[in-house]
Amino acid sequence: MKQDIDRLMKERELDAILVAGKVHGNPAMYYMTNGAGLTGGRVLKKRGEEPVLICSPIEREEAAASGLAIVNMSKYDFMNILREKGDQLAAVVELYRRIFADLEVGGRVGFYGLADQGRAWALLNALDAQLEGIEVYGDFDVTLIDAARATKDAAEAERVREMGRRTCDVIGQTVKFLKSHQVKNETLVQADGSPLTIGRVHEEISRFIAERRMEDPEGFIFAIGRDAGVPHNKGNPESVVELGKTIIFDIFPCEAGGGYFADVTRTFCLGYAPPEVEKAYQDVYECHATLMEAYQVGTEARHYQQMTCKFFEDRGHPTIATDSKTESGYVHSLGHGMGLAVHEEPFFGDAPSNTNVLQPGHIFTCEPGLYYPERGFGIRIEDDLWIDPDGKIHNLTDFPKELVI
Repeated sequence: MKQDIDRLMKERELDAILVAGKVHGNPAMYYMTNGAGLTGGRVLKKRGEEPVLICSPIEREEAAASGLAIVNMSKYDFMNILREKGDQLAAVVELYRRIFADLEVGGRVGFYGLADQGRAWALLNALDAQLEGIEVYGDFDVTLIDAARATKDAAEAERVREMGRRTCDVIGQTVKFLKSHQVKNETLVQADGSPLTIGRVHEEISRFIAERRMEDPEGFIFAIGRDAGVPHNKGNPESVVELGKTIIFDIFPCEAGGGYFADVTRTFCLGYAPPEVEKAYQDVYECHATLMEAYQVGTEARHYQQMTCKFFEDRGHPTIATDSKTESGYVHSLGHGMGLAVHEEPFFGDAPSNTNVLQPGHIFTCEPGLYYPERGFGIRIEDDLWIDPDGKIHNLTDFPKELVI
């Protein structure tokens, strides 16, 4: 949470942090500007002090919505600096020199936000070499901003819950759309008699998302049969919708303007499910239910990945615990944190470097699955969970888990 930033700065021995770049699609800037609708800018925070937002004069009114103290960029006359230096990099270094001097910044400064990697490398090296009294710092592992964002307060959880409600509404509308079609030779057909395709369903899903004032920056997965057996296959637009084949519908939209995400997956078959699919689905369903009862504050996240692998292995399925290269059975990690990015801390992979421990404020997914592309099916069930300040687990996802529609 934001209240942790000063503590995190102290742990990293940082005197100040600078978060920069555009706001939309840049979770660190969105977070620090409280979602203000400006194009971009810079947020500077000294340890123990309130952050300030440095922005273009043309965005001063949008910037005010951030609630931060505003520093107008015109104060530093960047165009004149650029004329004097005649070089973009030299001018930006001089701009930072003036900003840091004006705001009395010195010592170890952490830099955050999204930028082109080469450009960021050139700028940070130049700043480190040329600005006296400034030591440039960067995180390679979990960044300071990522660590702060990993825990959410009740207001943030409510925004995720609302996104989950709208997302489940999209799933419901999609099911209603599918059920509105007639069947011919085991295939759903449209009013003109042509087969209903996955591409046509994708079009409807996109419309449902837009109607609910959500954005879809990451895309969604609506895949059938063999394609459902490859976890991130979004679905072949040319495939037709047939009875008895598994459909994985994994949808992860966010608030309009680049805000909080939801991430929900349901698997279903239309009409009926073959016996082997029913058995595999029951294994996934029971694994999900077991995990929901097991989550507990203070437990390492990787423990639940280990638990999932053992559950599936006991049911006779291959997993990445015994074969890290397997593409059949259980082939991915159990879940991930979620907030202003669809994938963020904590992560659940079973690696020695994963030291994540479940704690109050975490919002994360629970998404066990089984995948058998060579047998023509895949299954995944996913809900979003939040741990409240008292350590209670809340399921933010409310949609039935029924295999056959």
